[in-house]
Amino acid sequence: MRKLSYTTFVGLMVVALVVGLAPSATQAASHREAPLISMDPTADITDFFMFRSYEADHDDKIVLIMDVIPAEEPSAGPNYYNFDPSVLYTFNIDNNADGKANDVRFEVQFKTEIRGVIDDLGLFLSYVALPPITALDGPGSEGLGLRQTYTVTMVHGNKRTVLGTGLFAVPSNVGPRTMPDYEALVQQGIYDLDDGARVFAGQRDDPFYIDLGAVFDTLNLRDPGTDMLSGFNVHTIALEVPAGWLTKDGKDIDNTKFPVLGSYASTSRRSTTVLRENRDNNDNGNADRENASRGSGNWVQVQRLANPLVNEVIIGTPDKDRWNALDPSREKRFVEYYTNPRLVTALEAVFGADAEPLFDLRDVFLTYTPGDYKQLSELLRLDISVESVALADQDPLTALGSPADAAGWPNGRRPIDDVTDVAIRVVGGTNYLTAGDAVNANDLPLPDTFPFLSTPWDGRSRIHQNPEGAQTPTPVGMVTITPTGSVTVTGTPPTETFTPTPSGTFTMTPNSSPTGSATFTATATPSATLTAPSPTGTSTNTPSPTPTFTPTSTP
Repeated sequence: MRKLSYTTFVGLMVVALVVGLAPSATQAASHREAPLISMDPTADITDFFMFRSYEADHDDKIVLIMDVIPAEEPSAGPNYYNFDPSVLYTFNIDNNADGKANDVRFEVQFKTEIRGVIDDLGLFLSYVALPPITALDGPGSEGLGLRQTYTVTMVHGNKRTVLGTGLFAVPSNVGPRTMPDYEALVQQGIYDLDDGARVFAGQRDDPFYIDLGAVFDTLNLRDPGTDMLSGFNVHTIALEVPAGWLTKDGKDIDNTKFPVLGSYASTSRRSTTVLRENRDNNDNGNADRENASRGSGNWVQVQRLANPLVNEVIIGTPDKDRWNALDPSREKRFVEYYTNPRLVTALEAVFGADAEPLFDLRDVFLTYTPGDYKQLSELLRLDISVESVALADQDPLTALGSPADAAGWPNGRRPIDDVTDVAIRVVGGTNYLTAGDAVNANDLPLPDTFPFLSTPWDGRSRIHQNPEGAQTPTPVGMVTITPTGSVTVTGTPPTETFTPTPSGTFTMTPNSSPTGSATFTATATPSATLTAPSPTGTSTNTPSPTPTFTPTSTP
């Protein structure tokens, strides 16, 4: 029997899934998905994207994006988030469909320095408006006290080519006084490489949107849902390269005979790390800091990410750490998780309706040729011959959209792609074709230009969304005053201290002699309620609303 190509399989998914769906969007990724990596945030890859560029006049380029450091709180000073100089960040490409992503690699490594007025004055801040930071280097960068530079290297077979070195990473978005025009810093941090390639490293808004608390409270969904990662940021490495850098024959999108690529992102650490106790041997703080921890030996992979959700909801907890450490070409040892997905069990247990995947998950995640299971490799696959779709026309439900959008996941992955809903509906099958968590968009709009992720929230102005009916616990011993009338103030009143008494009257104690006249007219007697701590420790909670999704039984 003639075997189907990967492109044909994606097309069949589009045809099979587009009928009779009522879309409801979420998005998912790989935040804190395994026990060990959850304790190593600078090596924790939250998202991996690979797609044909949809920026105007750039559709001949392929974009690779890796996000790390989950749920960065923007106000977490004085030491804000940075890339880890002891981590090797890598994009790995398979261009001959053998399942081994070692044909082309892009490696990114960082260095950190303390400089400027922070170093000169010994200040306790990493970034300070002395003067405001308006540049990554030179005048306007004096307040950029902790600065990172990085090197990008392309590895093609045994050939290593440095694409750029001494490039400046864009720092965390502290706030408008310290960084009055953050996007101007971002533009300075986008570097042109050879052949029209571009690279960026720095902070962006976390594009992952989902009602995280409801989903992981045993699918305790609600309507409306809440984007629990709203107001949080990530650190991003974005690389845009000509397609010919990636294809097996080195030809562009229109001429290559090998248009299907496989890829994954990885982070690695040296096999041996030595911590030095006595390192105060010179007056150079940067040298002392570098000598504090030295790595040696081979690079050892500590995390990988290709398709979203795999280690998060497919691989079982006993194998999550081992899965992260192994090469994707060794996926055969985990195949039972794909042929017997635990998500099916979870859906049936919670919602009481049968779940049966629409496709063999090995065909979705592990193969170039559906039905050929001799070589299983968990890679994100992209057919670059499929034309890109402008951002305004992209459907987050990709193959499930109406009309279907074949330029999205599982044909690569774009930031807008609603991979959670697509995956759950494919795994759940016909009884779960409207599953969703009522979170329909990222907290910030996505741009259609490189690096394709939104401006990060700044530390002074960030907003975290809260669910309706959220718990508002009363602090122990808090006094609650509920006025039942109004107070009219005329003239220039003195500064007063108001102390409520049990009878509801106000006791006024001037802090200083009044400088003008003040008339206070109360139209009703205010009341004061003293809330004392409960001796039993009982709290009051608002019940969760009804889940947004009700499964239907198959006739």
